[in-house]
Amino acid sequence: MSRILRRRRTVIPGEFVAALCVAGVFAIVIVLDQMHWWRLKPEYMFGWLVPFFVGFVVLDRWPRIKAALRATGESPLPVWWRRGVALFFGAVLAAGCVFFLLGALYRAGAGVTQPGSLALAIGFAGLLLGLIYFNTPQGRMGDGPVPSGWRALGADARLAVVALFVFPALIWVISAPLVTAVENQLSLFLQRKIAEIVTLVFNTLGYPLIREGSTLLLPDDQRVGVEDACSGVRSLTACLFTGTFLAAVFLERWWKKILLIGAALGLAILTNLLRSFFLTGWAYSHGSESIGGSFHDATGYAVLGLTFVGLLCLLPLFNGENWLRWLGPKDTPAEREPAEDDGELKG
Repeated sequence: MSRILRRRRTVIPGEFVAALCVAGVFAIVIVLDQMHWWRLKPEYMFGWLVPFFVGFVVLDRWPRIKAALRATGESPLPVWWRRGVALFFGAVLAAGCVFFLLGALYRAGAGVTQPGSLALAIGFAGLLLGLIYFNTPQGRMGDGPVPSGWRALGADARLAVVALFVFPALIWVISAPLVTAVENQLSLFLQRKIAEIVTLVFNTLGYPLIREGSTLLLPDDQRVGVEDACSGVRSLTACLFTGTFLAAVFLERWWKKILLIGAALGLAILTNLLRSFFLTGWAYSHGSESIGGSFHDATGYAVLGLTFVGLLCLLPLFNGENWLRWLGPKDTPAEREPAEDDGELKG
């Protein structure tokens, strides 16, 4: 009986394939909806990369997904844990359906809007994670003694597969625009804080500046405005996407992923502040008109480049032995089958 069960698990279950197909249809809807913002808003231009990066991550993790789908035996979770987890993902799936429906109705009635796009993205995340959980067969990862406590969560095959789809599900929320009210408040907050810090530093160094809101007054009636592009919102969204992708591909442990994403946000704020120092100093020396146009945009792209390089430099500190893992062959313990089992399967 165990041989028959093991033989069946070598084939990807049909219900899992069907769930992926359904999720793929919803993903096409998300792409068609968000393309509007990727064209319109410069801070979301990275969205054009999201479909390709999602495909890359799924392909990169496919051996581990198949290994989890081949898991046999009973789930190591106690019965009441299993019921609680199933109830949780049932709520996630239901919430995903509600949000996706609301977003679709919003788009049908008002066209492409920020609230509608965000609702569609949140709904898709809930739908994908819920579909994956309920269409993955139960099983236990690995051999040996049955783990207990919190370790049992990591040995549950369903949760292992869901964990591998967290990035493909949630990345669409990052590539969707924030609601206008939230985006405006965040941008205004960052503008004022940057203007305050730049004013304090320059006055401390003996270069007088006067701040009026988010505008800096230089000598000779020169003005430097900390505009939306200088607030760092563009850097935050793009760097959040970069940090999330690098964490998903190169890091395994969740605490490392969270730390790298936090480092990406910190680097975005720091490099954008350095950009503001540089532009203000350049305006001090060459006049405020010298920092406009392509020069201003070039410094913005430099911020993104510096943040990306900084994250690459941090990767070896987090997980040095695996930071180029995708260049080599994939071979995880869960994928290896005992020699005698291979013989049985072939027979």
